[in-house]
Amino acid sequence: MTNNDILRRVRYIFDLGDDAMIRLFALAEREVTRAEVSAWLKKDEDPDLRECQDVDLATFLNGLIIDRRGRREGPLPVPETYLTNNLILTKLKIALSLSSDDIIAILALADYRMSKHELSALFRKPTHRSYRPCLNQMLRNFLAGLQRKHRP
Repeated sequence: MTNNDILRRVRYIFDLGDDAMIRLFALAEREVTRAEVSAWLKKDEDPDLRECQDVDLATFLNGLIIDRRGRREGPLPVPETYLTNNLILTKLKIALSLSSDDIIAILALADYRMSKHELSALFRKPTHRSYRPCLNQMLRNFLAGLQRKHRP
């Protein structure tokens, strides 16, 4: 999955307009223009499509966390310059205050089965021996389940 695809899906799931997208970036202290947001959200075939970089998606997800959970005391988290599906899943989990059972239920909405043990491996540090990378299929199914839950 591309960052642009993830951004488009999250925007649709939570019914975010351009102004809301710009506000989420602003919460993470990043100024973006309507033209930038529009270029990131274009269809893949559109010649005006602009690639959404990892740091841009990380900033957006940090803004979503701040919007949903409130701002923490202290400095804002620095957006990652390299994102993995595991980090994206973790940021969505934090933003939506999801437990393991919630994530498993959301995946079940997309007919994707996963045990708690398999799920916990996704949230471990990459150096841990039980770490497992989150594959595109799993992230795609998680987003599809979220869509079914929030926009049936």
